[in-house]
Amino acid sequence: MGDWNLLGSILEEVHIHSTIVGKIWLTILFIFRMLVLGVAAEDVWDDEQSEFICNTEQPGCNNICYDKAFPISLIRYWVLQIIFVSSPSLVYMGHALYRLRALEKERQNRKAQLRAQLEDLEPMLEEHRRAERELRKLEEQKKVHKAPLRGSLLRTYVLHILTRSVVEVGFMIGQYLLYGFHMSPLYKCTRPPCPNTVDCFVSRPTEKTIFMVFMNSIAAVSLFLNILEIAHLGIKKIQKSLCGQPQWPAG
Repeated sequence: MGDWNLLGSILEEVHIHSTIVGKIWLTILFIFRMLVLGVAAEDVWDDEQSEFICNTEQPGCNNICYDKAFPISLIRYWVLQIIFVSSPSLVYMGHALYRLRALEKERQNRKAQLRAQLEDLEPMLEEHRRAERELRKLEEQKKVHKAPLRGSLLRTYVLHILTRSVVEVGFMIGQYLLYGFHMSPLYKCTRPPCPNTVDCFVSRPTEKTIFMVFMNSIAAVSLFLNILEIAHLGIKKIQKSLCGQPQWPAG
Protein backbone atom coordinates (compact mmCIF):
# COMPACT_ATOMS: atom_id res chain seq x y z
CA MET A 1 0.00 0.00 0.00
CA GLY A 2 2.34 2.67 -1.20
CA ASP A 3 5.61 3.53 0.48
CA TRP A 4 5.44 4.18 4.23
CA ASN A 5 9.19 4.91 4.51
CA LEU A 6 8.86 8.70 4.69
CA LEU A 7 6.10 8.68 7.32
CA GLY A 8 7.91 5.91 9.21
CA SER A 9 11.21 7.82 9.38
CA ILE A 10 9.43 10.97 10.59
CA LEU A 11 7.55 9.05 13.29
CA GLU A 12 10.81 7.43 14.42
CA GLU A 13 12.03 10.95 15.21
CA VAL A 14 8.78 11.59 17.13
CA HIS A 15 9.51 8.36 19.07
CA ILE A 16 12.68 9.96 20.51
CA HIS A 17 10.75 12.91 21.93
CA SER A 18 7.80 10.92 23.37
CA THR A 19 6.97 9.55 26.82
CA ILE A 20 6.88 5.79 27.46
CA VAL A 21 3.12 5.68 26.74
CA GLY A 22 3.68 7.67 23.55
CA LYS A 23 6.31 5.13 22.47
CA ILE A 24 3.77 2.31 22.95
CA TRP A 25 1.22 4.28 20.88
CA LEU A 26 3.75 4.69 18.06
CA THR A 27 4.64 0.98 18.19
CA ILE A 28 0.97 0.07 17.78
CA LEU A 29 0.70 2.53 14.90
CA PHE A 30 3.69 0.95 13.14
CA ILE A 31 2.97 -2.74 13.72
CA PHE A 32 -0.79 -3.12 14.00
CA ARG A 33 -1.82 -0.41 11.55
CA MET A 34 0.79 0.43 8.94
CA LEU A 35 2.30 -3.05 8.72
CA VAL A 36 -1.00 -4.97 8.78
CA LEU A 37 -2.55 -2.52 6.34
CA GLY A 38 0.37 -2.76 3.94
CA VAL A 39 0.96 -6.52 4.16
CA ALA A 40 -2.41 -8.16 4.74
CA ALA A 41 -5.45 -5.89 4.56
CA GLU A 42 -4.79 -4.64 1.03
CA ASP A 43 -5.05 -8.16 -0.40
CA VAL A 44 -8.49 -8.61 1.15
CA TRP A 45 -9.82 -5.58 -0.76
CA ASP A 46 -8.00 -6.26 -4.06
CA ASP A 47 -11.15 -7.76 -5.58
CA GLU A 48 -13.45 -5.21 -3.97
CA GLN A 49 -14.89 -3.92 -7.26
CA SER A 50 -14.06 -6.71 -9.70
CA GLU A 51 -15.87 -9.32 -7.58
CA PHE A 52 -18.81 -7.09 -6.66
CA ILE A 53 -21.40 -8.91 -8.76
CA CYS A 54 -25.03 -7.88 -9.25
CA ASN A 55 -27.75 -10.07 -10.76
CA THR A 56 -28.48 -7.71 -13.64
CA GLU A 57 -27.12 -6.99 -17.09
CA GLN A 58 -28.31 -3.38 -17.11
CA PRO A 59 -25.38 -1.21 -18.31
CA GLY A 60 -23.94 0.94 -15.53
CA CYS A 61 -25.94 -0.73 -12.76
CA ASN A 62 -22.95 -2.58 -11.31
CA ASN A 63 -20.87 0.60 -11.05
CA ILE A 64 -23.71 2.63 -9.54
CA CYS A 65 -24.47 -0.03 -6.95
CA TYR A 66 -20.79 -0.42 -6.08
CA ASP A 67 -20.51 3.34 -5.58
CA LYS A 68 -23.52 3.22 -3.25
CA ALA A 69 -22.27 0.20 -1.30
CA PHE A 70 -18.68 1.47 -1.00
CA PRO A 71 -18.67 5.31 -1.01
CA ILE A 72 -14.97 5.10 -0.09
CA SER A 73 -12.71 2.08 -0.11
CA LEU A 74 -11.95 1.07 3.47
CA ILE A 75 -8.29 0.64 2.56
CA ARG A 76 -8.09 4.28 1.45
CA TYR A 77 -10.15 5.30 4.48
CA TRP A 78 -7.68 3.63 6.84
CA VAL A 79 -4.73 5.20 5.01
CA LEU A 80 -6.33 8.62 5.50
CA GLN A 81 -6.95 7.74 9.15
CA ILE A 82 -3.27 6.92 9.71
CA ILE A 83 -2.14 10.12 7.97
CA PHE A 84 -4.54 12.40 9.86
CA VAL A 85 -3.92 10.72 13.23
CA SER A 86 -0.15 11.02 12.71
CA SER A 87 -0.22 14.67 11.60
CA PRO A 88 -0.44 16.23 15.12
CA SER A 89 2.73 14.29 16.04
CA LEU A 90 4.58 16.00 13.19
CA VAL A 91 3.64 19.42 14.58
CA TYR A 92 4.90 18.39 18.03
CA MET A 93 8.13 17.05 16.53
CA GLY A 94 8.74 20.39 14.80
CA HIS A 95 8.38 22.21 18.14
CA ALA A 96 10.63 19.66 19.88
CA LEU A 97 13.39 20.08 17.29
CA TYR A 98 13.11 23.87 17.58
CA ARG A 99 13.52 23.65 21.38
CA LEU A 100 16.43 21.25 20.94
CA ARG A 101 18.26 23.69 18.67
CA ALA A 102 17.50 26.54 21.08
CA LEU A 103 18.98 24.58 24.01
CA GLU A 104 22.12 23.75 22.03
CA LYS A 105 22.48 27.39 21.01
CA GLU A 106 22.15 28.47 24.66
CA ARG A 107 24.87 25.98 25.61
CA GLN A 108 27.24 27.26 22.92
CA ASN A 109 26.56 30.89 23.88
CA ARG A 110 27.25 30.10 27.53
CA LYS A 111 30.56 28.43 26.62
CA ALA A 112 31.60 31.49 24.60
CA GLN A 113 30.61 33.74 27.50
CA LEU A 114 32.67 31.70 29.97
CA ARG A 115 35.73 31.73 27.69
CA ALA A 116 35.49 35.52 27.49
CA GLN A 117 35.25 35.74 31.29
CA LEU A 118 38.32 33.53 31.72
CA GLU A 119 40.36 35.86 29.54
CA ASP A 120 39.41 38.86 31.68
CA LEU A 121 39.85 37.25 35.12
CA GLU A 122 43.01 36.61 37.10
CA PRO A 123 43.83 32.85 37.17
CA MET A 124 44.12 32.82 40.97
CA LEU A 125 40.67 34.26 41.66
CA GLU A 126 37.89 31.99 42.92
CA GLU A 127 35.57 33.37 40.24
CA HIS A 128 38.07 32.28 37.57
CA ARG A 129 38.20 28.73 38.97
CA ARG A 130 34.39 28.59 39.17
CA ALA A 131 34.04 29.70 35.54
CA GLU A 132 36.70 27.19 34.52
CA ARG A 133 34.84 24.34 36.25
CA GLU A 134 31.56 25.33 34.59
CA LEU A 135 33.21 25.53 31.16
CA ARG A 136 34.84 22.13 31.63
CA LYS A 137 31.49 20.67 32.64
CA LEU A 138 29.78 22.13 29.56
CA GLU A 139 32.50 20.80 27.25
CA GLU A 140 32.26 17.32 28.78
CA GLN A 141 28.50 17.23 28.30
CA LYS A 142 27.28 15.19 25.36
CA LYS A 143 25.13 16.87 22.77
CA VAL A 144 21.47 16.91 23.86
CA HIS A 145 19.29 14.68 21.67
CA LYS A 146 15.99 15.13 23.50
CA ALA A 147 14.41 18.39 24.65
CA PRO A 148 13.03 18.35 28.23
CA LEU A 149 9.25 17.89 28.23
CA ARG A 150 8.23 21.04 30.09
CA GLY A 151 6.87 24.53 29.53
CA SER A 152 5.51 25.33 26.10
CA LEU A 153 6.79 21.99 24.75
CA LEU A 154 4.70 20.13 27.33
CA ARG A 155 1.64 22.17 26.37
CA THR A 156 2.23 21.34 22.70
CA TYR A 157 2.60 17.66 23.60
CA VAL A 158 -0.71 17.58 25.50
CA LEU A 159 -2.45 19.51 22.71
CA HIS A 160 -1.19 17.07 20.07
CA ILE A 161 -2.50 14.12 22.11
CA LEU A 162 -5.93 15.77 22.45
CA THR A 163 -6.00 16.59 18.73
CA ARG A 164 -5.16 13.07 17.59
CA SER A 165 -7.75 11.71 20.05
CA VAL A 166 -10.46 13.87 18.49
CA VAL A 167 -9.36 12.80 14.99
CA GLU A 168 -9.35 9.14 16.08
CA VAL A 169 -12.89 9.38 17.44
CA GLY A 170 -14.03 11.15 14.27
CA PHE A 171 -12.70 8.38 12.02
CA MET A 172 -14.16 5.65 14.25
CA ILE A 173 -17.59 7.30 14.07
CA GLY A 174 -17.17 7.81 10.32
CA GLN A 175 -16.42 4.13 9.74
CA TYR A 176 -19.43 3.12 11.82
CA LEU A 177 -21.75 5.46 9.90
CA LEU A 178 -20.44 4.23 6.53
CA TYR A 179 -20.21 0.49 7.16
CA GLY A 180 -21.11 -0.36 10.74
CA PHE A 181 -19.17 -3.27 12.25
CA HIS A 182 -20.31 -5.95 9.82
CA MET A 183 -19.87 -6.46 6.08
CA SER A 184 -23.06 -8.04 4.76
CA PRO A 185 -22.57 -10.59 1.95
CA LEU A 186 -25.72 -9.30 0.20
CA TYR A 187 -26.37 -5.70 -0.77
CA LYS A 188 -29.77 -4.69 -2.19
CA CYS A 189 -29.50 -1.80 -4.62
CA THR A 190 -32.36 0.38 -5.87
CA ARG A 191 -30.48 3.23 -7.56
CA PRO A 192 -31.15 4.13 -11.19
CA PRO A 193 -30.36 3.01 -13.87
CA CYS A 194 -31.08 -0.33 -12.21
CA PRO A 195 -34.58 -1.38 -13.36
CA ASN A 196 -35.69 -2.62 -9.93
CA THR A 197 -34.23 -3.87 -6.65
CA VAL A 198 -30.99 -5.60 -7.57
CA ASP A 199 -29.14 -8.14 -5.44
CA CYS A 200 -25.39 -7.53 -5.31
CA PHE A 201 -22.89 -9.88 -3.70
CA VAL A 202 -19.77 -8.80 -1.80
CA SER A 203 -16.66 -10.98 -2.04
CA ARG A 204 -15.12 -12.40 1.15
CA PRO A 205 -17.50 -10.59 3.54
CA THR A 206 -16.39 -12.56 6.62
CA GLU A 207 -12.71 -11.76 6.08
CA LYS A 208 -13.55 -8.11 5.50
CA THR A 209 -15.66 -8.02 8.65
CA ILE A 210 -12.73 -9.40 10.66
CA PHE A 211 -10.44 -6.67 9.37
CA MET A 212 -13.06 -3.98 10.06
CA VAL A 213 -13.41 -5.13 13.67
CA PHE A 214 -9.62 -5.45 14.02
CA MET A 215 -8.87 -1.94 12.72
CA ASN A 216 -11.60 -0.40 14.87
CA SER A 217 -10.28 -2.30 17.91
CA ILE A 218 -6.76 -0.98 17.28
CA ALA A 219 -8.20 2.54 16.98
CA ALA A 220 -9.94 2.03 20.35
CA VAL A 221 -6.67 0.83 21.93
CA SER A 222 -4.86 3.88 20.52
CA LEU A 223 -7.56 6.15 21.94
CA PHE A 224 -7.22 4.45 25.34
CA LEU A 225 -3.44 5.02 25.24
CA ASN A 226 -4.02 8.71 24.48
CA ILE A 227 -6.24 9.00 27.57
CA LEU A 228 -3.69 7.03 29.61
CA GLU A 229 -0.87 9.32 28.49
CA ILE A 230 -2.77 12.47 29.48
CA ALA A 231 -3.48 10.87 32.88
CA HIS A 232 0.21 9.94 33.19
CA LEU A 233 1.28 13.53 32.49
CA GLY A 234 -1.35 14.84 34.92
CA ILE A 235 -0.09 12.56 37.70
CA LYS A 236 3.50 13.69 37.08
CA LYS A 237 2.38 17.31 37.27
CA ILE A 238 0.61 16.70 40.60
CA GLN A 239 3.68 14.93 41.97
CA LYS A 240 5.92 17.84 41.00
CA SER A 241 3.45 20.28 42.56
CA LEU A 242 3.56 18.36 45.83
CA CYS A 243 7.36 18.53 45.70
CA GLY A 244 7.16 22.29 45.23
CA GLN A 245 8.66 22.31 41.74
CA PRO A 246 7.41 24.85 39.17
CA GLN A 247 5.23 23.30 36.47
CA TRP A 248 5.10 25.75 33.63
CA PRO A 249 8.49 27.37 33.18
CA ALA A 250 9.00 29.42 30.07
CA GLY A 251 9.46 27.10 27.13
